[in-house]
Amino acid sequence: MKNQRVGILTGGGDCPGLNAVIRAVVRRAHVSEVEIVGFKNGWLGLVEDDVEPLNRDSVSGILPRGGTILGTSRFNPAGDAVSLNKLAENWKKYSLSSLIVVGGEGTLSAALEMWRSHHYPLVCVPKTIDNDIRGTDMTFGFDTAVQIVTEAIDRLHSTAESHHRVMVVEVMGRHTGWIAAYGGIAGGADVVLVPEHPFKLSHVCERLKRRMDQGRAFSIIVVAEDAHPHPDEDFLTLEVRESIYRHDRLGGIGTVLAEEIERCTGIETRVTKLGYVQRGGTPTPFDRVLATRFGVKAMEMTEAGEWGRMVSLQGNRIMSVPLEEAVGELKTLSEEIYGVAELFFG
Repeated sequence: MKNQRVGILTGGGDCPGLNAVIRAVVRRAHVSEVEIVGFKNGWLGLVEDDVEPLNRDSVSGILPRGGTILGTSRFNPAGDAVSLNKLAENWKKYSLSSLIVVGGEGTLSAALEMWRSHHYPLVCVPKTIDNDIRGTDMTFGFDTAVQIVTEAIDRLHSTAESHHRVMVVEVMGRHTGWIAAYGGIAGGADVVLVPEHPFKLSHVCERLKRRMDQGRAFSIIVVAEDAHPHPDEDFLTLEVRESIYRHDRLGGIGTVLAEEIERCTGIETRVTKLGYVQRGGTPTPFDRVLATRFGVKAMEMTEAGEWGRMVSLQGNRIMSVPLEEAVGELKTLSEEIYGVAELFFG
């Protein structure tokens, strides 16, 4: 691949470990004397001709940095004739031999369409703190998010115990409960509520009262932002429901849940919404290593011409899988993991 030029872009939500991927791609490309160019702000950069040449100097020192030096967006060029024409012009302008696309389910769906319908030579790298992409055992960013949630729960334990309160911790995860379950298990939560298992408020309150009767004067509840009450005990008004479960931005179930728990049990209840802090900051060592391995593998797949495929973690091995395996359906929380969390409820 000597003297060829490969593009790279990062799309979707920011995620700890993105810079590690970029760095790994550039370092691996340097070995093969391949030029790397980065497109700013996801697919938008390739459409708007917003490009940054990348070399060893430009990626020096970025390994521990959160976010992405290339910027990101949720822009999707598929289906837009004007954008597709501009993209084609810029692809030709920079004489790209291929493109490495780093992103979550939305970005990868766009990549699949660009590969299937427009035959662009693409290799993809999965990323999301939500860990909800099929075709890979884990995505980088997830471990960092779980560590942040765990540390927050550890800190909330002390104030909950001191004031004999129930503390509700609302965490991210979009439509799956991976972060809530892992963070809840690691942090020793007393109840974990996830989208995959609609909850009954009466059951939650019964557990809290039982803990009080047993002399446990405080409790920690972890709730995923898309957790829903069971239809048999839906306490949300239509207005509140539409506010919490917006398509563009989830959040708010923790506040409503805390109010209902205090009303039903009489136990003082407070809520902490961790929000974007879960996506920011320096990646954990695990995520740095995983992202680095993903970046190296992506460059190797590019050299081998493995188009329309995605880097994947299978056990402890980094593999190449068809991109079709990753999109169209989210990877929901495994029942085995939820069963472990459930053992410690109450």
